[in-house]
Amino acid sequence: MGFEISLYLRASAVNAMVIACHQPNYIPWVGYFYKMKFSDIFVFLDSVQFPRGTSWVNRNRIKTTRGQLWLTVPVKKKGLGLQKIKDVKIDNTHNWGRAHLLSMVHFYSKAPYFSDYMDFFEDIYKRDWVNLLDLNLEIMNELVNWLGIRTKLVCSSELGITTRGNTLKGSELLIEICKSLSADTYLSGSGGRKYIEEEKFKDVGLNLSVYNFNPSPYPQLWGEFISNLSIVDLLFTCGKKGFDFLGKSVKVKK
Repeated sequence: MGFEISLYLRASAVNAMVIACHQPNYIPWVGYFYKMKFSDIFVFLDSVQFPRGTSWVNRNRIKTTRGQLWLTVPVKKKGLGLQKIKDVKIDNTHNWGRAHLLSMVHFYSKAPYFSDYMDFFEDIYKRDWVNLLDLNLEIMNELVNWLGIRTKLVCSSELGITTRGNTLKGSELLIEICKSLSADTYLSGSGGRKYIEEEKFKDVGLNLSVYNFNPSPYPQLWGEFISNLSIVDLLFTCGKKGFDFLGKSVKVKK
C-alpha cells in the first residue's frame, strides 16, 4: 500500500516558505493531511463563503457493511443568506452527535485501532457545539497531533487582510494570504488548478506548486476498498503507523 505525491515547482527557492490553504473540512480525507504536512503554514479558509449546496465543510464519509455512509453535521441556513464559514451555526434540533457516534461504534468497533481513538470522539459528540468552525478545528487539532504533523495552523480570518470594500476570492485572496505570511511558494491541490490563475502568481513573484495525490488501497473492513474516505477510516483500521507507512512512498519532484 502507498500514496504517491508529486510537487511540481514552477520555480523553486532553497528554504522557500510554503503556504497551503483549504476550507476547514469536517473529519477530512487522508490527502488533506499530506497537503498540510508538506506546508510550512496551513491556512484554514474560514473567512470565505460557506457553500450553498453540499459541502465537505460539514460532512464526510465512512465505510459500512453496505458501502459508504455520509456523516453530516446539520447547519442553520434558512433566512441567513450568504454566510462565511466562521459564522455558520450548527442546527442542534437534530441529534447528529449521537448519530455520528453510534455509526462509528457500529461499523468500526472491531477495527484493530478503534480503542486508540474512540474516547476522543465520544467526548466530542457528547459536547454541545454552537459553531461549526469550533467543532471542525477541535477535531482537526487532535488529528494533527495524532499524525505528528508540525505545520503551523492559522485561520484566514486572523490575518487582517483588508479588501478596500471588495470581497477577495480565488487567486487574489490566495495571493494576499501568501503576502501576509511572507510566503515564497503556494501549494495547490491538483483540483485547485481549475480556478487558480497562474499568471497572477508569477506577476507578484510567487512560486506555484501543484500537489498530486494518488491513493493506493490500504486494509479496510467490509469488502472492497473505497478510496478517499474520512481519515478516521485509516486511523481505526491501520492506526498512526498506517499514515507513517504511506508517507514513505511520498515522492517530491522539483
